[in-house]
Amino acid sequence: MRYVVVGTAGHIDHGKSALVRALTGVDPDRLQEEKVRGITIDLGFAHYARDDVNIAFVDVPGHERFVRNMLAGASGIDAVLLVVAANESVMPQTREHFDICRLLGVTTGVVALSKCDLVDGEMLELVQLETRELLEGTPLADAPVVAVSARSGAGLDRLRAALHDVAASLPVRAADGAARLPIDRVFTVRGFGTVVTGTLVSGTLDLDMDLDVLPGGRRVKVRGLQVHGRQERAAGPGQRVAVNLQGVEVGDLGRGDTLVERGSLERTRRFDAVLTVLPSARAVRHGARVRCHHGTAEAMARVSLCGPTTMTANTDEPVFPTAIEPAAEAFVRVRLEEPLALTRGDRFVLRAYSPPMTIAGGQVLDPLPPRGRLRSRRGVARLQRLSSGGGLAGCIAVMAEEGAGRGVSRAALVPRLGVGAAVLDGTVVRVAAAGRVAVVGDLLVAPDELDAVRRRLLELAAEFHAAHPLEPGLPREEARERLGDRAAVAVFDHVVAELVAEGALVATDHLALTSHEVELSAEETRARESLAELFRASGLMPPGAGSVATAAGVSAELAERLLKLLVREGTLVKVEALFFHVEHLSRLRADVTGLKSAASGPARIDVGMFKERFGVTRKYAIPLLGYLDRERITRRVGDVRLVL
Repeated sequence: MRYVVVGTAGHIDHGKSALVRALTGVDPDRLQEEKVRGITIDLGFAHYARDDVNIAFVDVPGHERFVRNMLAGASGIDAVLLVVAANESVMPQTREHFDICRLLGVTTGVVALSKCDLVDGEMLELVQLETRELLEGTPLADAPVVAVSARSGAGLDRLRAALHDVAASLPVRAADGAARLPIDRVFTVRGFGTVVTGTLVSGTLDLDMDLDVLPGGRRVKVRGLQVHGRQERAAGPGQRVAVNLQGVEVGDLGRGDTLVERGSLERTRRFDAVLTVLPSARAVRHGARVRCHHGTAEAMARVSLCGPTTMTANTDEPVFPTAIEPAAEAFVRVRLEEPLALTRGDRFVLRAYSPPMTIAGGQVLDPLPPRGRLRSRRGVARLQRLSSGGGLAGCIAVMAEEGAGRGVSRAALVPRLGVGAAVLDGTVVRVAAAGRVAVVGDLLVAPDELDAVRRRLLELAAEFHAAHPLEPGLPREEARERLGDRAAVAVFDHVVAELVAEGALVATDHLALTSHEVELSAEETRARESLAELFRASGLMPPGAGSVATAAGVSAELAERLLKLLVREGTLVKVEALFFHVEHLSRLRADVTGLKSAASGPARIDVGMFKERFGVTRKYAIPLLGYLDRERITRRVGDVRLVL
């Protein structure tokens, strides 16, 4: 079964609801006030099936005061049933509704000339000509136009056939996206609790599925599903769905909320887009306050003009517009006063703040744009790349570049690009194979940015060697911190590993260029020899670090650097705060080990015995015994040590 959602459009009292009732047998006007006043105020729903096509109708109000309700109903429709009364012809709301459908990207539909039983053939022909004039130059220019009467039934079979043909020609919506259902109704069913309805614009819903409600962020679970009144275990894209929710009260939800698969969408207060101003509207000025309609939601917003969608490549800084003229197109950033849940590729409509009339519409390029100067050649160039024919692969490359050395995670790309994880992963493989991005764990990084991190890391190592020639290299953590603002930890580790593999870097706790060698001046060479001899001569009671410089006759700063060098070279061993010559510690280990072979039983040694045997004071005995424990020569048991 193919499921198609058709939205009605047209002026008030042109017979939209009557046609839906005649086609389906269901009255879409469900409110008592609608029945009393004889007009549609809120959204109405009905459906019928023919052969393998199930058509769900969303009936919208035609009065100008209820255009916001019409916009909520028009979101997610596949085709439009444009209704023009034969006794009145094209009217203001006919044009506005038709403009809204065009702005929302609805390119398929059928035109019904309603109330044809009230006019003669000449009048009907005139209305048909005026209707064709309205459609001229639009995707609906060749749409079927059917004269029909809901009262007499004339033309209903032709209208059904035309709707069936249109429905059969529509592409099947892909089911591999993330589940997303903009809510258009919320109510309570006795014994079940909270129920919401809407058109499932992408993905699938399953029983017991965990979902988020955005923009509020509440978590819910699917308790039950109905598609056109029938209980189902799953619902697919393009279907009108009623969802029984667990974990939320009816008062916590409303039209404008969206059910989404967890992690698939994020709320935002600003987005970048391509905006087209209607030919009949006034110019949209930079900073204009507008009403932004997206899905079933509405929010106040301000429009920042980024620049034209085409820009010549000259050396001068372009002059950015202060307004978008009627029928013109431009890049914009929409700054929302309340958060919305949207993603790349979504359509939206802007209406003037006052008087509330439809003025423009567009398509989202980036729902979560990075910060940066908007009205600049670079800003426009970025938006041109996002809107060009590069598709998903091109957008991944752009967003990876924006992340610089910090990259962008796959999880962050899913809500920005509006695709499922499987589609994203497949595209990433192709983009990486083409060399447009580098994959570093979960991050995607532009190759040029990786090269920049490599160059900077080598520069830091070289600068450190120049400033500290006796040091083993730049401490690894210091290098990571100094690159922290331009490289993620995973990127840093990846670059280090690559440089080591290439033989450009030696990496331990320090990072050193492989070409780096410690070179001592004549003075430093003499000082090193003096220090080594000093510790060789002092045995197991060496001088403290504070008195080494005086004893060796060198400066404190030079003594400190040379002590570190002697430790790295293995001449000295640091034991707590003391330095011992390696020769003395080697003899100490051998002497203590020899106690075991000389003893008839277990060899034990305590502090007093150690002091007496090796001629040291307690100041040296305690650190040396600790050293022997760490070297696994001895093991402390109470106040004594056992020789292992």
